[in-house]
Amino acid sequence: MAKKVVLFGELLMRLAPKGVGRFVQAEEFDVRYTGAEANAGVSLVNFGMEAYAVSKVPDTEIGQACINYLSRFRINTDHVARGGERLGIFFLETGAAQRASKIIYDRGHSAIRDSIPSDYDWERICDGKDWFHFSGTAPALGAGVQRVLEDGLAVARRRGLTVSCDLNYRAKLWTPAEAQRVMTGLMRHVDVLIGNEEDAEKVFGIAAPGSDVTQGKIVGDSYRPVAVELVRRFGFQMVATTLRESVSASVNGWAAMLYDGTRHVTSRRYEINPIVDRVGAGDSFTGGLIYSLLSGYDVQRCVEFAAAASCLKHSIAGDFNLASVKEVEALMAGEASGRVQR
Repeated sequence: MAKKVVLFGELLMRLAPKGVGRFVQAEEFDVRYTGAEANAGVSLVNFGMEAYAVSKVPDTEIGQACINYLSRFRINTDHVARGGERLGIFFLETGAAQRASKIIYDRGHSAIRDSIPSDYDWERICDGKDWFHFSGTAPALGAGVQRVLEDGLAVARRRGLTVSCDLNYRAKLWTPAEAQRVMTGLMRHVDVLIGNEEDAEKVFGIAAPGSDVTQGKIVGDSYRPVAVELVRRFGFQMVATTLRESVSASVNGWAAMLYDGTRHVTSRRYEINPIVDRVGAGDSFTGGLIYSLLSGYDVQRCVEFAAAASCLKHSIAGDFNLASVKEVEALMAGEASGRVQR
């Protein structure tokens, strides 16, 4: 029987100029629908599991368009509430070479911010499920979202679901002080913590010595004491960290580390060149990690699978990782030449 994963978070419209065009050049935008948690859910569905989006969208044609889009990718939307003022938007300008990508948010007064406890029947949502996932972008949306998330986490814990959190710190949504205050309170529910190179420092003030993400300098071993401190402080079962070396907007080094409270394991390193679309890569890592943990892989295979899956995501336009298990396993086995498959 397929494992079932609940994913709570905001759903958004993504608007992007064609190709690597700049905002000031755009005369039309590509439209997609997305969300950190939904992105992870698409990976899980592609890998053969069931993913249940839990969110709120406006009761308008735009809200329905979002639902329709997710349904195309086989995400279950039965628990998406309707109501509120509008769907949040983000504008993406895809960078190239030494020009960085840029995101502009338009998320004020979005539907999920108007969430109330009665929007979500958490007992029904969590019934028969195996895993509950959220990211830091959800509680960053305000006290109302924090309250319904707390309710959901309490039910998930009581029913024995494994809970994961991607810290997913976004400076345009809240300050480090706000994030630390709120996220610290939520961590008592979390079993598996996921973050990138700078999340632990921004949210919990735990820095990796010797690494400088602004210069693209990542010292993998420096994240080991960060993971140890996170487990000591919060009692997580596992801490996963993605390790991105930003050579330019088009070329990145990519790897990941996983700590299970006893040992640290690191994936192989991938050089990604050229990057097609890096937005959603962290979410694809999350999807790969949840899948591999639910599949009972050992810790080394877990981190290898998640890193390979998210490596492939960089080659796919849009926020969703549309790679299959077979494709991920082929990359893990060293098939990286990109030769045409006939």
